[in-house]
Amino acid sequence: MKELWFDPSNCLIGGEWTPAAAGTLPLYDPSTGEEIGAIARGGASEVDAAVDAARRAFEGGWNRTPAAERGRILMRLGKLVEEAVDSLAMIEARDVGKPLKQARADAVALARYLEFYGGAADKLLGETIPYLDGYTVYTLREPHGVTGHIVPWNYPMQIIGRSVGAALAAGNACVLKPAEDACLTALAFADLAKAAGLPDGVLNVVPGLGAEAGAALSAHPGVNHLSFTGSVATGVAVQIAAAANVVPVTLELGGKSPQLVFGDADLETALPFLVNAGIQNAGQTCSASSRILVQASRYDEVLERMAERYAALRVGPAVRDLDVGPVISAKQQGLVNGWLERGADLEVAAQARLGDLPEGGYYVAPTLFSGAGGDHILAQSEIFGPVQVVIPFEDEEEAVALANGTDYGLVASVWSREGARQMRLARSLRAGQVFLNNYGAGGGVELPFGGIGKSGHGREKGFEALYGFTALKTVAAYHG
Repeated sequence: MKELWFDPSNCLIGGEWTPAAAGTLPLYDPSTGEEIGAIARGGASEVDAAVDAARRAFEGGWNRTPAAERGRILMRLGKLVEEAVDSLAMIEARDVGKPLKQARADAVALARYLEFYGGAADKLLGETIPYLDGYTVYTLREPHGVTGHIVPWNYPMQIIGRSVGAALAAGNACVLKPAEDACLTALAFADLAKAAGLPDGVLNVVPGLGAEAGAALSAHPGVNHLSFTGSVATGVAVQIAAAANVVPVTLELGGKSPQLVFGDADLETALPFLVNAGIQNAGQTCSASSRILVQASRYDEVLERMAERYAALRVGPAVRDLDVGPVISAKQQGLVNGWLERGADLEVAAQARLGDLPEGGYYVAPTLFSGAGGDHILAQSEIFGPVQVVIPFEDEEEAVALANGTDYGLVASVWSREGARQMRLARSLRAGQVFLNNYGAGGGVELPFGGIGKSGHGREKGFEALYGFTALKTVAAYHG
């Protein structure tokens, strides 16, 4: 790819760009299906070297670097990312398939994460605890040591920002394993980190297959904390592997996030959120709103107006910067089309038209279903594609039961003008985030994010992420 200023066929280990012993893996453009390059096929030996490099960097000085200096490095890195936003957006669009405007928003968010965590690095405070006479007791927040980060292909830049950014701010040294389907911006980020003055070995990047590099990192005895974002099945495997070493894990997994639309909702404000939260990044978003629950009195109106928006959606290659791009791979295309077939007993309320598209691209027609009950497989399963189901409800009690009626609990939204209802539902909905008369809150770098149930555990974003990347130590001093 001509947009690259670095060689993507290497790992970054101990500050050196290093080829993988197993060679490389092909890289494809989802918009066309064409092979556009190669990435390193890292494995257990590269993970071993990366963990060793991170340990040496941590114990060799990074653990004693003043928090303010760590913050300055992250702020410099954020500035370099900001200056490279257009290049990073083009790389991400080609690699992931998302429209340029969405890729650009991800690059801007990465810069903002680094700015936030750079400013927060020296504000991670302990506390004093009143205790017995003659004692002074206080707490310290200390880095875990070496942290492993397994990042998925749907939002590489954003997830690197909220996990690696927080871990570095807290004083950890990191080993990053990006997804084999989309790792170019992870490598670009590592190159910019070197330019920002991050010491060698503090950030190491090992691309490769999940079953090889990812499995090796999950089970590595030299890793002190793991952060994983991805599917439930892989998250379970990561947690089992980490458990053998008694290593804490932050898991951000799947979702089946609902938006609840009541009869008094401001529909003009709600409509863009109802649709965009389901089709952004071709629906390949853990927090995608794939269920729209609508009070029966306005069900027909909402369905009709959502259908109008679906009919107007423009689908095409990432560089054309339309509404919806391709999904990440031929495999994902097949999976999503399989889910569409499982909706054969439902009514297709609307489906975006697929026009003149590159023959080899991985495109799926955004589809809006109606006629489903809350127990239908399309209302229960994470599809990870541009597919939404609209379901009616009669009253608040039924709405809550439907919203909470899946194994997931990541995000939910309530559209109602009634303040008391907003407060009741904010408490009763099973979700890590609840939005009232909005959805997503502009990305929410500062807002703790994570799920319950099969959506995972632990929190990313905001100060909560910093707490997760530290261990709390209590010091009790007796002085008489």
